[in-house]
This record gives sequence, C-alpha cells and structure tokens, in this order.
Amino acid sequence: MALINLKLKERSKSYKIVVKRNFFSNIASKISSKDNYSQFVIITDKNVNKYYGSKLLSCFKKKKIKTQIYVLPAGEKTKSSYSLKKIYDFMLKKKCDRRSAIIALGGGVIGDLAGFAAATFMRGIDFFQIPTSLMAQVDSSVGGKTGIDLKQGKNLVGAFHQPRAVFADPCLLMTLPEKEYISALSEVIKYGIIMDRGFFCFLEKNIKSIKSREMKVMEEVVKKCLQLKAEVVMKDELESGLRAILNLGHTFGHAYEALSEYKGLSHGYAVGNGIIIAARISTLKGLLSKQDLLRIENIFYDLGFSSVYPPKDFKRFFAIMSNDKKSLKGKNRFILPDGIGKTVITEDVSAKEIKQIFRLD
Repeated sequence: MALINLKLKERSKSYKIVVKRNFFSNIASKISSKDNYSQFVIITDKNVNKYYGSKLLSCFKKKKIKTQIYVLPAGEKTKSSYSLKKIYDFMLKKKCDRRSAIIALGGGVIGDLAGFAAATFMRGIDFFQIPTSLMAQVDSSVGGKTGIDLKQGKNLVGAFHQPRAVFADPCLLMTLPEKEYISALSEVIKYGIIMDRGFFCFLEKNIKSIKSREMKVMEEVVKKCLQLKAEVVMKDELESGLRAILNLGHTFGHAYEALSEYKGLSHGYAVGNGIIIAARISTLKGLLSKQDLLRIENIFYDLGFSSVYPPKDFKRFFAIMSNDKKSLKGKNRFILPDGIGKTVITEDVSAKEIKQIFRLD
C-alpha cells in the first residue's frame, strides 16, 4: 500500500491519498471513521453503478451508516448546471445537512461534478474521492479542482475544494472499456514529460505491461503519478504558477473537445493530440530536440493514438483556446516541453506557428 500525505498551508485542508490493490471493500470503514457525519451521499453514474455502486452502498449499510446513492447518466454532458441542480434537489429531499458528506464514485466527470456540489451545498460540505477511471486515479481526483462545463468551454465554472481523502484501487481499472483506458494513458505520459524523465523511461520500458493492465505495474504507475501531482499541488494549491504545467496539452485538447461538442472524442485522446501538438511547437521553437519529439510521438503511437489531425474550423479552434481558463488579459498561455522532464509556460505561440504544425500554411 502507498500512503501519500498531501500537506497544504491550511492544515485542515491536508489529506491522505491511499493507493492499494483490492482495497475497495475496506473504504467504507475508512471513510466512516473520519468524522461524525450525519449521512453520506454516494454520487456515481450508470456505468460505474453497474459494477461498484451497490457494492459500496452495501459496505456502508453493513456498518449501519445512513447512506444514499444518486445515479447520473454517464458522459461529459452530465457535468452541467442541470445535473448539479438535480444533486441539490436529491440531497434536500433526503434531508442532508452541513454534517453530511458526499462520496464521488466514478471518473473525472463525477469527481468534478460531485466535488462542486460539495463545495457549494450549504456553502460547503466534505467529500471523498473514490476514482474508478484511470484518468481520475492518476490525476483529477487529487488537487481540489471541481466544476462544470458551459457550452462555451470546459470547466469554466467551478471552485477549489479539497477532498477529505482519496482512495485509489487500481483493480477498479479492470472494468474500464479498452478505448477509455488507453486514452487516459495520455495523462500518465504527461507526468513523465513535465516532471520526471526517469518515469517517462519507465513507461517506455513497461508499455506492454501497462497496455495489458498488469496490476503490479499499474499500482506503481498510479502511485507515481499521484506523488507527482501531490508535489505540485502542495507547492501551488490554487494554480497561481507552477500548477499550470499540469495542463500540458489541455489547451489544444479542450478546443478539440469543444469543436466536437463533446461527442465521439474522449478527453484522453484530445489531450494526447494536444501534447503532441505542444511537443511539435516546442521543437519548432528549438526547445525540444527532434529525438525527444520522436520519443513522445512514438509512445503515443505505440498505445494506438492516431496521428494529429488539423481542426476543421481553425478560426473557431483558435477562438476556443482564447476562452481557456489559462488565458490572461486576452493572451493564451501555453505549456511546452523543454526537453523530457521539464516545461516552460509561454504566451509566445502564434496562430501562424500552430497552422505550421497542422501544415495549413
């Protein structure tokens, strides 16, 4: 078992991250022992509920802990103001109060949505993260970013609200559809590129084991990613500087997602494309060697990612990037790899350079 202590300046916000195989059945006892909560509300989606919703609920019921479960449709469109209101209505109907707590059981969509509900219900209640997707286990469950999407873009409304604890059981990844699992590996690769060249080498050497979901290797992968994420969050909780590096590939990726209207393109594949674009721009600017660019591209291609394709409407693509949360004073901020294991944050990326990457000029 790996136990990661995420320590923040405001000590009451600090929490533990548990990474352990076959730990799921023990989570209820760990959560219920935290504080004297009046009741728990498990928020999940239809896909996750099939495998784990009733199991988790029964674990709480066995301990005679008052627990409710609310099941939402699966998919990015669930991360909306409509779903948020439905959660509020459900919790009020069940007479939840300020001593109630939310348990986010699911992937990034559920984690963001349930976390935002916790941040805003009765001006803020506790919540716990039980990530079931690879994307959530290695990234989104840690750090306190919560929110919903607007039609203008992703995560434009939200709040920083840290969970009370995160429980990541890599065995839950076995029920993920292959496409979803592979696409989420873009977030894993991201950590090697931005922070740890040695970890990138580890991923290259163990790519077959990772693709086949060998649990011993995946436990190491999840642990390493969360250690790196925790390191960044502890230094920059509210994304005022360093934490922005975690968004490598996301500015481009979010634009791809918005253009697709969140249909048929997963977040992971969009971010993977975005990382390759950022790497190519970095090489164009002389920051990243052609050899390292080739390594970055090859690890994605080895996982089955296709070559980057140009957006159908470049003008709108660029406009969406300008609405990105990372933009400041109307200027886009881009995270670029400065070699494998390092990054730079810059505003010095022009539409012309991006077009050059897409060979649109």
